[in-house]
Amino acid sequence: MIVVVFKYLTRFGIRGLTLFPFVIVGDEGCKKDVVLINHERIHLAQQKELLLVVFYLWYAIELVYNKFKYGTWHRAYRNISFEREAYNFERNLGYLKSRELFGFKNFI
Repeated sequence: MIVVVFKYLTRFGIRGLTLFPFVIVGDEGCKKDVVLINHERIHLAQQKELLLVVFYLWYAIELVYNKFKYGTWHRAYRNISFEREAYNFERNLGYLKSRELFGFKNFI
C-alpha cells in the first residue's frame, strides 16, 4: 500500500480513495487516521480479490443501479456492497486478519 496526498480530493468532499496499490488521501492528517486507512485497506483487499477490472466495473454498475433505487448519489454510494463492508468494519482494525474471502458478498 502506497499512501499519497492529493489535496484536491477535499474539494469534492472525498477524504480517501483507493486505486490499487495506491491509497490517495486529501491531506496529511488523513494519513494518520487509522479508521480511514483501515477502510481503504478493506478496499485494497476487495480489489485484489476481483482483479481490479472486475472490481471497478462491478462498483460502477452497482453505483448506477443504486442511484435509480435510492434516488441520490450519496445514498447510492453508501449502499454499494463494497462500501457497506468497508464502513461496517472500518473501526475493527483486526478485521482484515479474520476477513473471509469475498467478504463483501455478505453485503449484496
